[in-house]
This record gives sequence, structure tokens and C-alpha cells, in this order.
Amino acid sequence: MSIRWKIVLIVVPLILATLLLTGVSSYFSASNGITRVAKDFLGFKAQELQNQAESQWRLLVDNNLTGKPEMVSATQSAVEGYARSIVRSATELIVAVGEDGEIRMSTSALAWQGEEQQAVAGLVKGRSTDLVTVAMGGIPRVAKGFWFEPFGWYLLVSEERASFYDQVNQIAVRTAIILVGAILAGVLLVLLFAGYLTRPLTRMVGTMKEIISTNDLSKRVVVEYHDEIGQLAQTFNLMTGKLEQAYREIKGFAFQAVLAQRQEKRTQTLFGKFVPVNVLHEFFANPEDSLVGDNRVLAVLFSDIRSFTTISENMSPEDLVYSLNRYFESMVAPIYEHKGQVDKYIGDAIKAFFGSRADPARKENFALASVLAGLEMGKRLMSFNVDQQAAGREGWAIGVGVNYGVVTIGNLGTEKKKEYTVIGETVDLAEHLEALTKVYKQPIVISESIYQKVKDDVPCRLLDSIPWRGGRSLKIYTARRALDAREREAWGVHELGMAEYQGGNFTGAAARFRDVLKTLPGDHPAALMRERCMQLEKAPPHVMQAT
Repeated sequence: MSIRWKIVLIVVPLILATLLLTGVSSYFSASNGITRVAKDFLGFKAQELQNQAESQWRLLVDNNLTGKPEMVSATQSAVEGYARSIVRSATELIVAVGEDGEIRMSTSALAWQGEEQQAVAGLVKGRSTDLVTVAMGGIPRVAKGFWFEPFGWYLLVSEERASFYDQVNQIAVRTAIILVGAILAGVLLVLLFAGYLTRPLTRMVGTMKEIISTNDLSKRVVVEYHDEIGQLAQTFNLMTGKLEQAYREIKGFAFQAVLAQRQEKRTQTLFGKFVPVNVLHEFFANPEDSLVGDNRVLAVLFSDIRSFTTISENMSPEDLVYSLNRYFESMVAPIYEHKGQVDKYIGDAIKAFFGSRADPARKENFALASVLAGLEMGKRLMSFNVDQQAAGREGWAIGVGVNYGVVTIGNLGTEKKKEYTVIGETVDLAEHLEALTKVYKQPIVISESIYQKVKDDVPCRLLDSIPWRGGRSLKIYTARRALDAREREAWGVHELGMAEYQGGNFTGAAARFRDVLKTLPGDHPAALMRERCMQLEKAPPHVMQAT
């Protein structure tokens, strides 16, 4: 957007706001005045009519004629005549209605339409004396009413709403016309002024574009005004002279910078194969910090190939290395896809962690990411095994252990050899959980700390409570990405069995686990727990301790 239009956008709203405030204020003042006059006029007529009715009735009262119907009717006719006499236009209407809304008197022909009679009857019931808007005979009207008890009449002095507000509407139209005309004139003047003001800038931009397109720094800007814009033009001319002098030096510096950047990129590419990329970036950004270790809450994943010694003995070194490289490619991909980092390869094992660069503001569930990565590793393994078997090689099986907790993370080692890694009890437990996959014959085993973070997102199954350091007992679980109907039913029964087992009802627990095996024949966790419960039935814990 040009400066000219920016000036217009700044100045025009100021003019527009001033004109609008003035116009609206004038409109409301005039309309309020007219409305007040019209309202007072209706009120005056209603008051005069009420006074006339009361005067006529007092004559009957003074002469003891209120009990004669013909005299009362004559008085009502006199009031009607007076009402007709104060009507000044064809749009005015004075009407009297009874309690039921039926018309008793009207200064012109009137017939109710739709629910008009009910609306008027509501005014009668409330004895309203306020200025109201009500439809009569299909025409919206502004009316002022009062109740006259001697006749049982509710009299309404009214004016058509369109006529009542006619002057107000005319004022609104005139105000709008004046505002539009003033705004158009203001915009035109601002455009002319902005064009005059920005003309030197436009010429300056043209000269700049010419310099850019021709690379001719000898071009100069014409100085038109002796003001801030003129000073800008003079400064620009001085700048182009200095730029020409510095151009050769800049090219030399740029060439050296390109060489340094390429060298750094080659270094990062080389070391990125051995060190996590974000760690490498942090080192280049702050080499003096040397990646000092600190404590963080992370998720740690261990995976291992089962019976790898046997596998390696049955394969040639070339096939083994080839298969391992393909295996690592398949297993590492889910880790990176879920924003994890591979810590190291320990022989055939993979150690990874999640959450070292999690953004607290986004509240990322990196514990869930670690479990999803572990489940995806099992899925990728099936594709890997299809290729292995197609090549005449034996399929592989893996176990995955995942834990969540506080670890120490940092660059550990000596000045000659350092390694960015995580250590601590959380890491040890993750490795132990991976070993337990062989005991419980599950593809993945997770800790209770992980379970608490993922239980609402993936199906989990309590496997057992295991002893751990310090005399603690830790619950362990397995997880799946999804369950079919049979698995869902069996896992639910398994949970009931674990509750019975933990409550000491070994007979009931054994029955539950037997039901699981009926639904999922060969289910190892259920078979393991059923066998344990049967042993505990024969020798309860207190008996076993006594022996």
C-alpha cells in the first residue's frame, strides 16, 4: 500500500468520525425535539379530551341525571363530538373501547384485524397511560390513552406512526446526504494533498528501482523540497556513494561467508549421523556451554531383538550387517516421526528418549508419543519380516520397554570422547521392562507412570506387580493401538481377575483368568496369572512365608 493511501486511511477516518459525531448528534437532537413535541401534542389532546369528558359527566352528576340512560348517551355523544372536533388530519384517530376491546366510539371507520383487539384489550386491562405503539385497522399507530370510569371507556388519541415520525425521517435523510457529501469532499481534498506531499517520494522510489535494475550506483535523486523529505533525498545520495565504495568489500565478505557456511553444513551433515540434530544445533549456537547436564522429566524407550545371538550365529557377517541396517532404518523411523531422539545403539538394542525438546506451552504428551512409537515399531517389524522371509532369512522378534520419569541428560565423557545421553533409575527401569517382555511374552511393556499418561488414549492391560529397588512394588502394563471385540472382552475380564488377585481372592481370580483363556486361547498373561493363583490357592502367602 502506498504512502498516499496510508495518509488517506489515517486522515479520512478522523474527518469521518468528526462528521459522523456532528451529524448523528444533530440528528438525535432534532429527532428528540420533534418526538418530544409530537408526544406532548398527543398528551395534550388526550388531557383535553379527558377534561371534556369529566366536565360533561360533572353536569350529569350536579343535576342528578346519571341514572337516566338517555342523558348518559347524550353526554357520550357530546364527548364523541368533541373528539371529532380536535382531530386535525386524516391520519389522526380517536377511539374508545370497552373492557373487552370492543369499539364504543371512533372518529373514523375502524375494524380490528388479526389480534389487534386483544392487544388493545391488554392496554385497557393495564389502564396504560404511556405513549405506546399499537396496530389499529392494520396501521401501526402511536397512541396516548386513559381510562374513563363513568363510561367504562378506554380512550386512545392516536396518530399514524409514519406521520408521527415523518419529520424525524426527513431529518435522517438530509443528515445522511450532508454527511455523504462532506465525506466525498474530504476524501477528494485529502487525495490531492497526499499526492502533492508524496510526489518527491514517488520520484525517489523510481530512482531507487532504476539503480537496482541497472546496478548503477552513480544515479542520484532530485532534491525538490527543503524539508525532511529533501533531507532524505540528500542522505540517499550520500548513501549510494558510500555503497559503491563498500561494494567490493561486501562481495569479499560474502564469498568468505558462503565458504564458511558450506563448511559448517558439511560438518553438521557428518556429525548429524552420530549426534542428535538439535543437540548439534545447540552446540554450534552455544559452544561455550558444552551442553552441561541437567535433570528433566522424559520418556525412555528400550527395544531389543530376541535371541539375537542365535540369529547372528546362523547368518553370514555380510547378511547380518545388511539386515541390521535395514532393521534399524525401520525401527528408528517411528521414533523420529513421534519427535523422539535415538540415544544410542547398544549392539542390537535401541535406546531412545522423548520430550527433551518438548514445548511446555503446547502441553505435548510425549509419554503418549513414546508408546505410539513403540507400537509402530512392532508394526514396521512385520513389514521387515516379510522382506526377510522373501529373502530366505528368519523373521525377527523384538521387545519394547517404556518408562517415564526424571533422568539426568547431558554430554557425558571426557574431553577426547563425549556422548550425549540420559542416565538414572528411570532409564534402568525402562531397560528392565524391555527384558520383562520375554517373561510376559508381550511386544511392549510400560510402567505405571507411562500408563497414567496414556490410559485415555490407547488400550492398556495390567500385567503384574513386580519388585523394584528399595523394596518397592511397581505395576506394569502392556498396550495396543486398538483392540477387536474379542480382545476388548478378554481384557475387561482380565482386569476383573487382577482386582480379585490383588484382593486375595485367588479362587475367583483363577476363574476370571480361565474365562480369558476361553476367549483368547493361548493368552500368556492370563495363563501365567491363572497358574500363579492356583499355586496360591494351595499355599496362601502366609503359609508360604511360614515354610
